[in-house]
Amino acid sequence: MPELIWDGKYGKDGKQVPLLRVPLPFQTIETVNESVQERQRTFDLFGRGQASGWRNRLIWGDKKYVLPTLADELGGSVNLIYIDPPFATGDDFTLSVQVPTYGKSERSETGVFIKEPSLIEQKAYRDTWGVTSEARRRGVTNLDRYLQWFSETATLLYELLSPVGTLYVHLDWHVSHAVKVLLDAIFGPQGFRNEIIWKRSDAHSDVTQGAQDFGRIHDVIFRYTKSDRAVFNVQYSSLSDSTADSWYRNVEEETGRRYNKADLTARKPGGDTLYEWKGKRPPPGRYWAYSRKKMEEFEVQERLVYSASGMPYMKRYLDESRGVPLQDLWTDISMLRGISSNAERTGYPTQKPLALLRRLIEVSSNEGDTVLDCFAGAGTTAVAAEELHRRWVVADLSRFAIHTTRKRMLSLPDLTPFVVQNLGKYERQLWQASEFGVNAQERVSAYREFILGLYHAEPVQGYTWIHGVKGGRMVYVGTVDSPVTTGDVTQIASEFRRSMGTGKDAPSARSVDVLGWDFAFELNEVAKQEAAKAGIEMRFVRIPREVLDKRAVDQGDIRFFELAALSVDVTNKKRSISIRLTDFVIPLDDVPADVQKAISNWRQWIDYWAVDWDNKADTFHNEWQAFRAKNSDELEISASHTYDQAGQHRVVVKVIDILGNDTTKTIVVDVP
Repeated sequence: MPELIWDGKYGKDGKQVPLLRVPLPFQTIETVNESVQERQRTFDLFGRGQASGWRNRLIWGDKKYVLPTLADELGGSVNLIYIDPPFATGDDFTLSVQVPTYGKSERSETGVFIKEPSLIEQKAYRDTWGVTSEARRRGVTNLDRYLQWFSETATLLYELLSPVGTLYVHLDWHVSHAVKVLLDAIFGPQGFRNEIIWKRSDAHSDVTQGAQDFGRIHDVIFRYTKSDRAVFNVQYSSLSDSTADSWYRNVEEETGRRYNKADLTARKPGGDTLYEWKGKRPPPGRYWAYSRKKMEEFEVQERLVYSASGMPYMKRYLDESRGVPLQDLWTDISMLRGISSNAERTGYPTQKPLALLRRLIEVSSNEGDTVLDCFAGAGTTAVAAEELHRRWVVADLSRFAIHTTRKRMLSLPDLTPFVVQNLGKYERQLWQASEFGVNAQERVSAYREFILGLYHAEPVQGYTWIHGVKGGRMVYVGTVDSPVTTGDVTQIASEFRRSMGTGKDAPSARSVDVLGWDFAFELNEVAKQEAAKAGIEMRFVRIPREVLDKRAVDQGDIRFFELAALSVDVTNKKRSISIRLTDFVIPLDDVPADVQKAISNWRQWIDYWAVDWDNKADTFHNEWQAFRAKNSDELEISASHTYDQAGQHRVVVKVIDILGNDTTKTIVVDVP
C-alpha cells in the first residue's frame, strides 16, 4: 500500500516518532443550565467519590492535549465524529467583533441618524504551519507540518470511534488528496465509504496567478467507518419538479392523485415468486417481486394497474414518496451568506450550515448517541446534536469559538445542562516541560525569560519574586500551575521595598506588573489596595492562552490585557436580592486604538454576564445570564434572585467582554 512520508514522521533511528499521549484531568470551570437540585446531586455524588453522570461538554484547549485525555476516557465509544479542520490554505482567519452602539440614534433638524457599529478584527484561528527558513532550506514544506499534525489527530480519532461509529472529515481541494491517503492508512482502504461533494458556493470565477481556472465551488467530506456495521440511516432528498413531472405522469380519475407504474418483477427469486397472475408470468429470467398472497392484498387495496397487454404494475403515489435516496452529490444545502441576511450566521469564519450537520448526524447516529467535534468553531455540531437529542462533546483552541458556542447554545429552547472545561494548569505544565526541558530549575528560568520576552520586558537577576523590568516598572511572572494570590502580592511588595535603591537592577519606579495565568477571586481589587498601602502601584496582567500556540508566538500575535474591574450594586429585600452592574473598567494600555475610539460608555465593553447565586467556592454555576443577541445591542444590566432559606450566600458574577476576556466579582450577602 502506498505510504505518505513527511518530515518528522520518522526519527533518526528510522522508527516512526511516537504520538504524544499524556492523559490529563479535565477541569470543570463552569456549569450551564443546571438546576439547584442537579447541582446538589452532583455535589453529593462527588463527595461520595461517585461519578455524577453524563454532561455534554464544551472544552477549551488544544486538541493535541484534549484528544489523548478523551481517548483515555471515551476510547471506542464515540458514535459519530465530524471535523472541519483547517484546510492548509496558509491563511489566518479573523472574526469581526461588533462594538455595541450606545445611544441608538442622534437627532438633528434634518432627521434621525443611526450610529454605525464599529467592527474589530480578532484572530479566530490560524491555518499557517510555522515552517522556519532553516527548515525550508532542508526542503520542509507546509504540507509536511500539516500531515504530521493531521496524522496525530486522525490516529486519536480512530481510537475514540466506536466499532459501529462514523468519521466525517470536511476539507477542500488544498489537501484532501493527501489526507485521503493518510486516512486509508489508518482505517484501512476498506474503511473508506464515501467522498461526498457539497456544493458550498454559487458559480464564480477563480483567478490563480493570472490564469483563469474553473470556479471552485465545492468542498469534500470523507466518510470512514471501522466496520460494515456502522449506523447508516438512509436519508432522502426531495424530488425536483421536473423529476416529479417525468416520473409521476399518471393521474387517478377518482382522487386526482399522481402516480407512476412500478415494475413488479425482480431479478432474483425470493420464495413463492414464480407463479401465474391473471394469465401473466414474469419475463424469462425474472420473478415476481412479491408472493401471491401479497399480490392479492395489493389487488384488494387497488394498488395494481394493468398495461394493455395485461401486465400488472404497482401504483406508487407522488404524495407517498419520500424522495430520492441520498447520493454523494449534495446541492440542496445552501451556503451561509452575509450576517445581516441569515439568522443562523454568527460571524465566525468558515461556519457551516446547520442543515449540513443535521444531515450527517441523522444519517450516522441515533438518539442518545455521542457526537464529537474537536474543531468546534461556531458550535454548529453542538447545536445540531442538541436539537437531535444526541450527547455531544465539542472542543476548540480559540476563546472566541468557546464563547460563540456558549452563547449559541444558551439561545436554544429546552437546553440540557452542559459543562465548560479545560485542562488548566496540567496543560501548561506539559507545555512547559516539552518546550523548556526536564531540569526543573532550568525549565522555570527559561519559561520566565520566554514570557518576559513576549511582554517586551528585560530579565533581572538577584531576586526571588521580581523577574524583569519594562519601562521602569518591575515585572513578576506567575507560575504555570497556580493562581496569583494575595500571599504572592505580599511577598512581591516586601521584596520590592527591600530592593529600592540597591544594585544595578534596583526598581526605578514604585510600580510592579504582576503577570499570571489565573488570579484568585477579587485579587484585582483587594491586592491593589494592599499594594497601595505599601506605596506601590500594582497592575495585574493575564498571560494569554495563545502563548501555548507556537504559530501565534511566531506571528507576534500575543497580546496581554490588564485585568478589568467590575462594580455592582446589591439590594436586599427580605429573601430576595437584586444585582445591578454599575461600572466596568478595562485598562486601555493594551486595547486596540480603533476599539477605544468606538467606546463611549462602559456598557459597550460587556458582551455577556452570568451569576452564580450560591457559589460554594467551587465551579462557577451559571444560574442566570444575559448576553447581546446578533441583531440587538440591548443588554440587561440587572438581575434578581429569591433564596429558599435564610443565611449567608456567596454570589459570583462573571463578565465576558467583547475581546473575549472574562472578569469575576464575588459578593457575600446576608439573607434574613
